[in-house]
Amino acid sequence: MVSLKSIWKFLEEVKDPEVPVLSIIDLGIVREVLFVDQKAKITITPTYSGCPAMNHIEKDISHVLNTKGIEFVEVETVLSPAWTTDWISENGKKKLFEYGIAPPVDEPDKSILFAKPIEIQCPQCYSKDTSMVSLFGSTSCKAQYKCNVCLEPFDYFKCLK
Repeated sequence: MVSLKSIWKFLEEVKDPEVPVLSIIDLGIVREVLFVDQKAKITITPTYSGCPAMNHIEKDISHVLNTKGIEFVEVETVLSPAWTTDWISENGKKKLFEYGIAPPVDEPDKSILFAKPIEIQCPQCYSKDTSMVSLFGSTSCKAQYKCNVCLEPFDYFKCLK
């Protein structure tokens, strides 16, 4: 018998296609799960409005739940409230760092306009002596950094509030 709890567990199998070590649960994009009369309704919020991965994620949600015996799956995308990096789980942040992507710090980087740059820790050598190379990295939700100690480039998952 399928339960609401088991559906949440099944959704941990749905990975972010842009950062495959993270599940959609780790990312915090699953807003609500309803299960009534053997029908699942999953409500998700994109990390960015217009995120190209959302269609892929919707198909993966349906596929995973279908393989678990849930025949009727509806995926609804909502834009409000807007997703923030606060919704990434602590486990998700740990997975990002271990994968080589610096997780978001607690505040958006406004240093380009106003202040001293935020400290971003290198996921390779753990140094905080890093610098931004580009505000835009491999995807729009990431910035490109380099470590001034080990000289390795790395992505930083931008903080959004």
